[in-house]
This record gives sequence, structure tokens and C-alpha cells, in this order.
Amino acid sequence: MSEKIVCVTGAGGFLASWVVKLLLSKGYVVHGTTDLLDYEGLSAAITGCAGVFHVACPIPTDPASILNPKDKLLEEAVTGTRNVLNACSITKVKKVISVSSIAAVMLNPNWPKDQAMNEESWSDLEFCKANEQWYFLAKTIAEKEALEYGKTSSLKIVTICPSIIIGPLLQPTMNSSSLYLLSYLKDGETLDSGTRSFVDVRDTAKALLLIYEKDEAEGRYICSSHEITTQDLAEKLKAMYPHCYYPKSFAGGLPSMDMNSEKLQTLGWKYRSLEGVTCRYCQELRRERRFGCVN
Repeated sequence: MSEKIVCVTGAGGFLASWVVKLLLSKGYVVHGTTDLLDYEGLSAAITGCAGVFHVACPIPTDPASILNPKDKLLEEAVTGTRNVLNACSITKVKKVISVSSIAAVMLNPNWPKDQAMNEESWSDLEFCKANEQWYFLAKTIAEKEALEYGKTSSLKIVTICPSIIIGPLLQPTMNSSSLYLLSYLKDGETLDSGTRSFVDVRDTAKALLLIYEKDEAEGRYICSSHEITTQDLAEKLKAMYPHCYYPKSFAGGLPSMDMNSEKLQTLGWKYRSLEGVTCRYCQELRRERRFGCVN
């Protein structure tokens, strides 16, 4: 079995497409999957692979439009992950990099308010249920199960928890995190002034490959590069594109929750500046006329 043959789940997605592109540029042979609930299809794609990058987990652009969102999200995240790991075990895969989210980190009401969140922080399951945060619940359960699975099998499993992923798109449709950032660029809107954590999609793809190639990588890794308030982010964008439309006011919002990526940086991970991330992203949005400008 060649170490250079790998599988990427959800290969056509926002992050996964960048992972595929990076792997191909490094000489890897890449198999791709789409449907996590198609166990036979997963097994066929994973067979013969030394490693698997489990990236797929749909994030709804409009959760309110989903019938039974709790069941739907749990099925995609939890059942999908179980299918991937079972297929990996049967086909003798050596290593799995499973993409979780800071959604599995940040809803922890017992975490010290003055301490940046690190890999020891887990979203509280009961807190997620009480507040009907089904995506947070699904990602937390899926990640916990993945790491427990690795403890009882010969399969090496490492998880990574990115913050809000932004950056240029390789696929033709907008993903949920891009639509989220786009909401900051609308005339006359009043937005919350809370703090958000971001990471560039290209830096995230590099983090996944770094974890895969480093034998010493283990456990879970937070992958986040920048924390900024929505108001400060809008001001940065306005400085670069002064003739575009922006929110008129900011109010309320979530308190600051810093994410600590030192563990990932210790492996050698580096990331680009926030200006470098937002500039490329906004250039694409302008080119596709995704947000309006005065001229």
C-alpha cells in the first residue's frame, strides 16, 4: 500500500477541494467521496488508501429551513463519521485526519473567561441541547466518538478544529462560511459587534497535510489564526474598498472567545495575515458581483 494514496471525503466541498488541490500538487493520488451515508461507496473509495482526510460534513446555510435539524445534522456528522471509520478499519487504513470545528470547543460555560480556549475545552453536550445548538452538538459528538474509536483500534485518528473558514473558492457555489462573511457587506444592516475567529481555507488545508505527514501529531488541534470584532472587520474592509456598502451600526454580540492554536504552530503551522485573507476573498466577491459598490 503506497503512503501517497489517500481519500478525501466530500471532495467537492469548500475546504476539501483545497485539500485535494494541495495533495495533488505534492504528488499524492487522491480518491474522492461525496455521500457519507453510502457505506458501500465509501468503502470502495477508501480501499487501497493509506490515509483518509475526513472533511465532509455539510453546514446548512439556512438551518431554519431544515425539517428536523437535530436528526439531520446528527445523521450527517455522527453516522457519517462512524461509516468512514468503520470503512477505514476494514480496509486497513493507517491514519485518519478528521475535520471537526471550534463548534466542538467553544460552547463550554465552565471554561475560565480570561483564558484562551485550547484543545482541553469541549462544548458541553447538555448546554448545546438546552440552547438547541444542533450543529455544535453534532460536531462535538462526532469528534468525541472519533477519538474514542482511535483508542480501541489500530487506526490512528487525529482531529482538527478550524474556526470560521474563509478565503477563495474553487467550487462554483458559495459555501455557508462565505455567505456568513458576506452578511457583513450589506448596506443599512445592523450587525452584532461580537468577536469572531477566522482562518484561511488555504492555511487550513496546509494544516491537514501537516498533521497527516507528522508522525508525532496526535489528539486534537485547534486551527484558528485571527480573532476580530465584526465592527473592526468591517472597518478593515472599508479601508480596502471604501466605495462599497457596509453596515450602518453594530450592537450587542458574543463576548470575546480567543482560540489558542499553539499546539498546531508547534508542529510548524504558519498562517497568512488577515489582510491577505480578506483581500483575496473580497476581490472574488467583487468580480462575481456578490456585494454592491458605489462605483
